[in-house]
Amino acid sequence: MSGFSLSSEPFTLERDCQAVMVPQGETVSLPAGQIGYITQALGGSFTVYVEGNLFRIAGNDADALGKETPPPIELAVDASDADVENLVWQQLRTVFDPEIPINVVELGLVYDVSLEQLAPDARKVYVKMTLTAPGCGMGDILVDDVRTKLELIPTVSEADVDLVFDPPWNHSMMSDAAKLETGML
Repeated sequence: MSGFSLSSEPFTLERDCQAVMVPQGETVSLPAGQIGYITQALGGSFTVYVEGNLFRIAGNDADALGKETPPPIELAVDASDADVENLVWQQLRTVFDPEIPINVVELGLVYDVSLEQLAPDARKVYVKMTLTAPGCGMGDILVDDVRTKLELIPTVSEADVDLVFDPPWNHSMMSDAAKLETGML
């Protein structure tokens, strides 16, 4: 099976760019001029196919692919904890496994979210999540992606992401939309 399809978009890197090998999770540098295909562009990051391998490129490196970087997140000055929690869930829905075009919320990987008010303009977010498989090479990358995206939210000064494996994940934890997308419904 090839890593790209007719709907994949060709690219040539405009500058050197950090990327993460999928599914190994190893960080590499792809050189300017590298040619490949964008196979997935979801949640502000990109999965690309280069010389027989898949890589994940973060949204802040979108310009290297000739794409726009995601706009900053906005939050009303008088936002309540409920407003921030809604934004936390929105951000979590922008985190995708590079191999699966379904976000971590719809996959059922997020078990719990809570907030702590540290100061009037500072909050800490706690997330308890799991992986589809305990040995997933992208686990650290997904956890870092969750943390990074949550810390982009105004007033969130820290995100603590706890990776747990109890209860173990299974496909019944997926939303109906995710099951439909994967052909399990």
